[in-house]
Amino acid sequence: MDRDMEILVVDDFSTMRKIVKDLLIELGFSKFDEADDGSSAWPMIQSANYGLIVSDWNMPQMTGIELLKRVRSHSELKETPFLLITAEAQRSQIVEADEAGVDGYIVKPFTAETLHKKIHNIFEQRRARQNG
Repeated sequence: MDRDMEILVVDDFSTMRKIVKDLLIELGFSKFDEADDGSSAWPMIQSANYGLIVSDWNMPQMTGIELLKRVRSHSELKETPFLLITAEAQRSQIVEADEAGVDGYIVKPFTAETLHKKIHNIFEQRRARQNG
């Protein structure tokens, strides 16, 4: 896992973006961009090379699941690791996210350890697929 990769944190609440960034810093990451919803994140994703997108599910303008679907439908971006964060753990949401191609899913509130495990699992699964 590359701790120097650029990470995009997408959440409509600045406090939650700060919490996520603080947890990522605690895990040794240091390069971040922020967006306050999917519609502001999308042009950033198209013009940068993010190693990971961490996005809230429920946001105005464009939700996290809509952003995920847009990323997955774009040929040059579809392999970008994507972690969804939500306050709800409904089975239907988990299924929808999985079908849309999410790499990981975290329910709020969560700890740095939970975030670390999810990120580690995302990159382990990707490495296993590549070595397939």
